[in-house]
Parts: sequence; structure tokens; C-alpha cells
Amino acid sequence: MSRIQPTMAALAANGQRALIPYITAGFPQPDITPSLMHDMVKGGADIIELGVPFSDPMADGPVIQQAGEQALRDGIGLTQVLAMVSDFRQNDDTTPVVLMGYANPIERYDHNLGENAFVRDAKAAGVDGVLVVDYPPEECEDFAAALRAQDMDLIFLLAPTSTDERMAMVGQLATGYVYYVSLKGVTGAGHLDTDAVAAMLPRIRKHIHIPVGVGFGIRDAHTACAVGAQADAVVIGTKIIQIAQTSPKDEVGSHVRNFLSEIRIALNALGPR
Repeated sequence: MSRIQPTMAALAANGQRALIPYITAGFPQPDITPSLMHDMVKGGADIIELGVPFSDPMADGPVIQQAGEQALRDGIGLTQVLAMVSDFRQNDDTTPVVLMGYANPIERYDHNLGENAFVRDAKAAGVDGVLVVDYPPEECEDFAAALRAQDMDLIFLLAPTSTDERMAMVGQLATGYVYYVSLKGVTGAGHLDTDAVAAMLPRIRKHIHIPVGVGFGIRDAHTACAVGAQADAVVIGTKIIQIAQTSPKDEVGSHVRNFLSEIRIALNALGPR
């Protein structure tokens, strides 16, 4: 079992929602990530999604795409990302960490270092889950099994266009939580329709029997609470990248921490779902 399940169970027992912030590894400076992760935990993060930079990120909007491009220019690849998780684990052995990215870096890693090298090294680094945007459930049963054998979770995306058949397939493989993309399009899109989210979640829960997090379009405490009223977790990415991008170098951590603290307080005020 990874750290994700007990974290989610403890939150549910207290009637709380998980706050899951996303940052791109190595952004806005290549050496900032472990300390920024600690600041996110201080701000109330329950699980951290750590983006693995990739040159062709099909689901990322311009803000996260630019962050990934900068990180790549600064030499951040999967090897460096795993080292960042290891660094974070020196002082935090409880907060779950999920790597979010694409198939190419993982497959290239295994090509260079041997079959299942990624799973082995992710486990050693202290990773709890992996979300691979372009791994459909029908093509990754072996990968899911390899992760489970090392007490790591494979996190899947669902979207407004997901069919019942796809949800059922995800329900058979997914562990940890499922990430519902609330909007059609890429990260950072606007016009979050919270009524549509509320209508979709009961349909998802007919097939998914683990926690459901919702992301895309959540930018402040108001939208976080509107989503949190229905979901088990709230995922925030683009807004955090924007805060990191516009903050003075020595204030990135404090600005991100303060933003998350506002979200955490607002979510805690919701009470049981």
C-alpha cells in the first residue's frame, strides 16, 4: 500500500477533502523543487503532484507547457525528478508524491537503464503514484501490476467525454485516486462549470470506487469549495505555476504556501460531504 490510501482514508474519516497541488519539477529554478514541496505541505497540501518535464505535452496549457520547456532547458529530466523526490523524502516520509507526465520519458528511462528500471527507481526515491497522461487503461495492465507490486498506484484521468465503458475499465485498474478533468481542453482553461461537475461525479462513482479528485479550472478558494462540495479531492496546477513564475526568487515558497493556506482553510470549512 502506498501513502495515498491512508492519507485519503484519514481525510474522509474527518469529512475533509484532499488538497492536491501540482508543480512542474525544476521550475521556476532547477534547485527549488524539494524546498517548494515542503512549503506546499506547510500550506496544507495532502498529496503533491510533481510534473515531469516533457517536450510535447499534449494535455498541458501554455502556462504549464512553458514551465516544462524552461525546466528542460535547465537540464531537468526524469533522473533529476527522482532525485528531487529523494531529497524531499529526507525530511518528509509521510506526504504522498505522484509523478505526472507522459509515456516517452518513462519508456526512454527503461530503454537506457533496463526493463522496469523506472518502477524500481521510483520506489527507491519514495514515489507513491504515477499518472501517465497518454497511457490508456487497455494498454497498461502490466505497468499497473508492476507499480502495485512495489506499493505504488497508477492514477488515471477521466474527462467529460469518458464513456461508461472507459470508466469501468479505469475502475478495474486504478488505485489511489482518479483524476477527473473537469473541462474539455488543456490545463489552465477557464469557464469551470461546477454544476456539470456535480452532475458527472455520481455517474463516475457508479464505476469508480476509490476517491475522485477534480482539476482543471480551479484557481481560487471559491472554485475550490464549489468543486470540493462534490469531490473527494481538489487539484490545482496552473494557478500555482503562475504564482511561482511571478514571485521574486526568494519568495516563491512563501507565496505558494500562503495561497494554499487560503484554499486549505476554505476546504476545511465545508464540513462533511
